[in-house]
Amino acid sequence: MAVGGRTNGKMQLNWKLALALLAVLCLQLGQGSELNFNAASGVEMGLQMAAHLAPSTTTDVQETAAMAVISRLIGERSSQLFKVQVNKNMDLRSFQITMLDDGRILLMGWDGVSVCKAFHHYLKYVLNKDVDWFKMRIELPTNLQLPNVTIESKSASPFIYHQNVCTWSYSFAWWGFEQWRRHLDWMALMGISLTIAPVQEAIWVEVYSELGLRLEEIDEHLAGPAFQAWQRMGNIRGWAGPLTPGWRRYQLLLQQEIIAAQRNLGMSVALPAFAGHVPRALKHLYPESTFMEVQRWNQFPDQYCCGLFVEPTENLFNKIASIFLQKIITTYGSNHIFFCDPFNELEPPVAKPEYMRSTAAAIYESMRRIDPQAIWLLQGWMFVKNPFWTTDMAEAFLTAAPRGRILVLDLQSEQFPQYELTRSYFGQPFIWCMLHNFGGTLGMFGSAKLINSGIEEARRLPNSSLVGTGITPEGIGQNYVMYSFTLERGWSNKPLDLDSWFTHFSHTRYGVKDERLEQAWLLLKNSVYSFRGLQKMRGQYVVTRRPSFNQEPFTWYNASAVLDAWHLLLSSRAIIPLEDDRYEMYEHDLVDITRQFLQISADQFYVNLRSAFRKRQVSRFEFLSTKLLKLFDDMELILASSRNFLLGNWLQQAKQAAPSPGEQRNFEFNARNQITAWGPDGQILDYACKQWSGLVSDYYMPRWRLFLEDVTVALHSRRPFNGTAFKLKVSQDIELPFSNKVDVYPVTPVGNTWLISQDIFETWKDYSKNTHFLHNNRLPVPRKLGPK
Repeated sequence: MAVGGRTNGKMQLNWKLALALLAVLCLQLGQGSELNFNAASGVEMGLQMAAHLAPSTTTDVQETAAMAVISRLIGERSSQLFKVQVNKNMDLRSFQITMLDDGRILLMGWDGVSVCKAFHHYLKYVLNKDVDWFKMRIELPTNLQLPNVTIESKSASPFIYHQNVCTWSYSFAWWGFEQWRRHLDWMALMGISLTIAPVQEAIWVEVYSELGLRLEEIDEHLAGPAFQAWQRMGNIRGWAGPLTPGWRRYQLLLQQEIIAAQRNLGMSVALPAFAGHVPRALKHLYPESTFMEVQRWNQFPDQYCCGLFVEPTENLFNKIASIFLQKIITTYGSNHIFFCDPFNELEPPVAKPEYMRSTAAAIYESMRRIDPQAIWLLQGWMFVKNPFWTTDMAEAFLTAAPRGRILVLDLQSEQFPQYELTRSYFGQPFIWCMLHNFGGTLGMFGSAKLINSGIEEARRLPNSSLVGTGITPEGIGQNYVMYSFTLERGWSNKPLDLDSWFTHFSHTRYGVKDERLEQAWLLLKNSVYSFRGLQKMRGQYVVTRRPSFNQEPFTWYNASAVLDAWHLLLSSRAIIPLEDDRYEMYEHDLVDITRQFLQISADQFYVNLRSAFRKRQVSRFEFLSTKLLKLFDDMELILASSRNFLLGNWLQQAKQAAPSPGEQRNFEFNARNQITAWGPDGQILDYACKQWSGLVSDYYMPRWRLFLEDVTVALHSRRPFNGTAFKLKVSQDIELPFSNKVDVYPVTPVGNTWLISQDIFETWKDYSKNTHFLHNNRLPVPRKLGPK
């Protein structure tokens, strides 16, 4: 019978554990034995798995797709300069670069991705040019003479992975195929061979309808277009919906196009499987089945939380899983790899190893039943800092399927690696991943040294089951250098020389070899990109957080390093021609480093404002308040000068993605709410904050102005500041209304980036030396807590 409470569900489930464990034993002894991944090492197992999951597209198709990538990047001359060849007799994930007798460069690789990786290597290390998320076009000189080189390379990672289920909401939510085409080209150039394709809503409507649900009951379950990632994982339901038939159909067709392009290049694509999360209305149609109410996630109200979880050992689970996966494969094809996460930031209903084993075995069996060659791709995020997952619980879950049939993404290896705690996931293969970013927030940040050494340590771990490396950011469009470095490090079989790598990065990024640019990036490498702590970095700095006196900003580097790097970038303008195709990247970086210095200066102002408040220093507080608001004005100016830092583009893309004019309003609401309130009442306020022009002027700055005014009044009246009243006022007056506004923001940059940055530099470079109001309240630098 259906149950709504967690305790009763546990009692009803106990009697099924014996039968479920018997099923697990049968699975391990017999089923799935046609695939044997019990290789001696993780690398050998990875090679077996990569070959098994490789798409069946022909070499001709992959060669055509790889050549098309090169053509889109350098133009019509591509076939005059390069020839491509896919050779399956080569080592897996390897490439070779040679010169032909006709003067063209031959790029030969194991698959289309390897060929593209070869081209990127030649582009970066021979021609000294490079790409970026924001720059996927390279101008080559008309009189270019291609250097004659012979290069051979083989990836040390059988799998190189990219994407996070959240990226599809934080970064990809409004993309059409034109944007996807550029990103897929970039993925191929980076050597990425494994990814996910999570779109599934149109198929779920079919499945739920066949199960007897009415359309209005389905609409109550499906979340809006900016929040689908969390509805898919069972965290929320219905928020910011509904999803109209036009949008569901468009997403399905778009994903078919994306997957086809990926497989044509040789990429393997993991598709969604059933994790157990269903609409609440389903329990009325199946009263004999066991449903568990999912725990409340981030304080979402009843209307938008607490969906139902069908026990994987139930017949209903098998029925739904079979119908869903058959439709998924029919719609998208298959590479024999499927992903699902039953307990992402959700606690399992029963805290017993036997339950975890039977649950995992049943989920895996639901995939194997439809595809006997199935491999389950699992996010390891559920194990991170979660006391529920004791060693016994994790081992029971992970060993419920045969070795090699669960592939784990160790989602945040650079800071919270779980492969160490789970002894290489108890033999199941895993991929070392850099998560790095949460919510698509901005702010220069990274752990280059830890990544360089961490991958090596994982490979050398005794009995390591490491089969690949990857990047799993929740949002992209920031700190490109860290992702470029991590992907190259994953391909390499040894640590990279950090100084040499960052120096060369400056050469290829700007097209010139200049000591000032080199020094600027080395300063950044040794400061913002040298984080080693255990603090949760979420990109929520003083400028983007709701004002209060409870914040504790900190830095792990000396702010003077950013100031010096900024000065070096400014002084290098003359050596990068304005007409050069890489000047745009120079301007982008100039905006970013100006923004970064203002960001950390705001942190410093905050510390001093708090000090002035506590000491009741009214004139000092008012002076600092004026300075901080001036800082916000300057931040708005510099951000507005670059197209990559405009709120208007995010909102315009959301409205353009709407299938009909009538849906544009809800799509804009989704776009606004995600980056501000994140929920009906600010449930995850500012988690996906963005330092964008428009948001600074109309959201962040008004909050701080209101806060400073209220505190000033309290100081003058000699009354305590009422923080509770302020929270209510700022929520009702600024934060929640922002989601429903319809203001139109610019989609093209305004002003000369260099002149604005130079003016801001002159304004702020010596502010801490020129006023006694700052005193000695410096940002704390925490002791290093990370690995040595």
